[in-house]
Amino acid sequence: MRNAFAAAITDLAAQDERIVLLSGDIGNRLFDTFRERFPDRFYNCGVAEANMTGMAAGLALSGLRPFTYTITPFATTRVIEQIRVDICYHDVPVVIVGTGSGLSYASLGPTHHSCEDVGILRCFPNLTVLCPADSAEVGPALEAALGLPGPAYIRLGKKGEPAVHEKPPVFVVGKGIVMREGTDICLFGMGTLVSVALAAAKELEAQGLSARVVSMHTVKPLDEALLADAFGRFRAVAVVEEHSVIGGLGSAVAEWLARRDGPHPPLVACGTPDAFISEAGSQQWMRERCGLTGPAVAASVVARLGASR
Repeated sequence: MRNAFAAAITDLAAQDERIVLLSGDIGNRLFDTFRERFPDRFYNCGVAEANMTGMAAGLALSGLRPFTYTITPFATTRVIEQIRVDICYHDVPVVIVGTGSGLSYASLGPTHHSCEDVGILRCFPNLTVLCPADSAEVGPALEAALGLPGPAYIRLGKKGEPAVHEKPPVFVVGKGIVMREGTDICLFGMGTLVSVALAAAKELEAQGLSARVVSMHTVKPLDEALLADAFGRFRAVAVVEEHSVIGGLGSAVAEWLARRDGPHPPLVACGTPDAFISEAGSQQWMRERCGLTGPAVAASVVARLGASR
């Protein structure tokens, strides 16, 4: 996904002279083409993410369209005050891009995990939160963010994510993408776990359950029409995300559901636990530990269906 970002931001910069890219001490070789083509529009801000974020706000106030880019926890939780006060309070069009989100850096421990970012940032007024599912969604997500009048956060994986689209999809902020249709279960995947949701759908199908899968790439604003449809006609609805079960897409859906009257099918939240994970291992090992695999998600859904009878 980071390679897709580098290619997409370079293409967009060729079309829009207002685009400026600020990097937090990473991506030097990744952005070689960008720097060669637009040397006056690339800034490596070093290990100074708060300054980078403040600079981006100032550039946006001056009429430019800045993108900030670094490893997710350093692009987000390290600079919460600057995002809240410099960017969101002034409602300026800065696009914050976090790479290696969730458990992408599982081997480096909790300092490099980002399982709270969506929960924190979606609380900020004016900020749109986007979580592309694969490389094919990255370019359309950047283009959509550039078209917004205010700030946006884009949550990316790192590299090697499975492709879930054969070609770039139609990407509309606040409108989920239906990946496959179903009649019994609806699985909402956030970001790179759409691939896991698709794997869970196959597991459920083997058990006689038909599952719809949606790439819920926009966490804020939610696709309320798609949610209303899901809770109106499926036996169960599940959210699958590489984010804490507190504050992420599952919480956003639960908050939306709590504001509605009447009965509804069970909501199954599949995410990381409310705990720091101090063990180190591969991302796949960590997903297995957290129950974020196709078989584990399918089992959680089936268990909830049984408990709700």
